[in-house]
Amino acid sequence: MDDDYEKIWFWVFVGSRGGPTRIKIMKEILNCPMNMHQIAKKLNLDYKTVEHHVRILIENRLVVNPKAEKYGSLIFPSSIAMIKKKYLEELFSKEAKYI
Repeated sequence: MDDDYEKIWFWVFVGSRGGPTRIKIMKEILNCPMNMHQIAKKLNLDYKTVEHHVRILIENRLVVNPKAEKYGSLIFPSSIAMIKKKYLEELFSKEAKYI
């Protein structure tokens, strides 16, 4: 099962056009839970862009937003992302040259 996550996450971060943006967002969330407005401001991104990429991260079980219906709710790393944090950090460091 772990290999399945790694294959999917490789595509999410490396194999797709939005990967570099998702890496930046994921790094911030791994560092400290934030809401979408905080992420947009910190990374100097459009709110809708952040919303799109966070939705992809949620769909791929990298982050969770327990109070998604509430504006300003915090986004947290998923439990599986925390377990696989070392893998994610290695993946991000390999791709750092492209960001």
